[in-house]
Amino acid sequence: MTLSNDGQVRVNAEHESVRTDDGRRPIKVAVIHDYLGIAEASADWSAVKSLADVDFFSEAFADDDAIARALVEYDVISTMRERLPLTASLMDRLPRLRLFVATSQSNRVIDFDAAEKRGIEIAATEDGAYARVATAELTWGLILAATRGIAAEDRAIREGRWQTGVFPALYGRTIGIVGLGGTGRYIARFAREFGMRVLAYSPHLSKMAAVEGGAEPVGLDELLERSDVVTIHMVLSESSRHIIDARRIALMKPSAVLVNTSRGPLIDEAALIHALRDRRIAGAALDVFDVEPLPAGHPFTELDNVVLSPHSGGFTEETYRVWHQGSADAVLAFLERRDIPLHHRRP
Repeated sequence: MTLSNDGQVRVNAEHESVRTDDGRRPIKVAVIHDYLGIAEASADWSAVKSLADVDFFSEAFADDDAIARALVEYDVISTMRERLPLTASLMDRLPRLRLFVATSQSNRVIDFDAAEKRGIEIAATEDGAYARVATAELTWGLILAATRGIAAEDRAIREGRWQTGVFPALYGRTIGIVGLGGTGRYIARFAREFGMRVLAYSPHLSKMAAVEGGAEPVGLDELLERSDVVTIHMVLSESSRHIIDARRIALMKPSAVLVNTSRGPLIDEAALIHALRDRRIAGAALDVFDVEPLPAGHPFTELDNVVLSPHSGGFTEETYRVWHQGSADAVLAFLERRDIPLHHRRP
């Protein structure tokens, strides 16, 4: 098989490894952002390896310059979710790119029009096993870790101290869910089992939908004023960016905790850091950030009233297996000149 100038894969009579139309090099596949180093073992890449050279990258790339330097020779790139924004400018620096695979079927950091103009095919995988409930589970763990002082007391014991704080029970308190979608509804269910009052806000949330989800519908400002725990479960868009800003953080109770397992830029990060430093709110629990991985020495790492998690909400063993095998299958379909079964839903 060979790849011609129009980006199509051709089959050689000799059934040799896939090569570009000049015949001088094999097709090159980069599997990137494999932070845990498990992509190769989590799926069957053998058929892909028989047709192409496959390299696995576990490191994070600092910026587009680093990406362009590392991946300029690759024809296929496979990545995790939205870890690599595929912009028109980056595509221009990856002249050999013909297939881009990103796990799951929803991706808001791909310039689909620019990819189509450049003849780059965009592929997806299944959304992943239990992704929403897995994110909800992690969210609830962060809520407990922050409100009941689990993370703080763990640190204290390791430092030789014992019983350093008194923390509130969740029973009888109020949780505010910003975004009552699939994950938010799981959170509402968990909260009710813990005896909490549940408030919910979504831009287009009807009273009936809120009641069906087990929540009282309120405006966002009211939710922030009344809640002891605020947890965010919204899609990031231009209208939702910094939906929690300095003004809205100031509405929260001094005893409240803010939790985010959706996308970092939903919160004004600088405003949150300022509020946490000044103890304007009791704390935060965060799985997502403006820049990921979180840079060394980031202010969040120096605050004792923040619980941190490395964007692992939906990243379970079951989901990784679905995503990695789906990526291998998509690459193989491309190399064998078959229709790729799944494509991203455009935002």
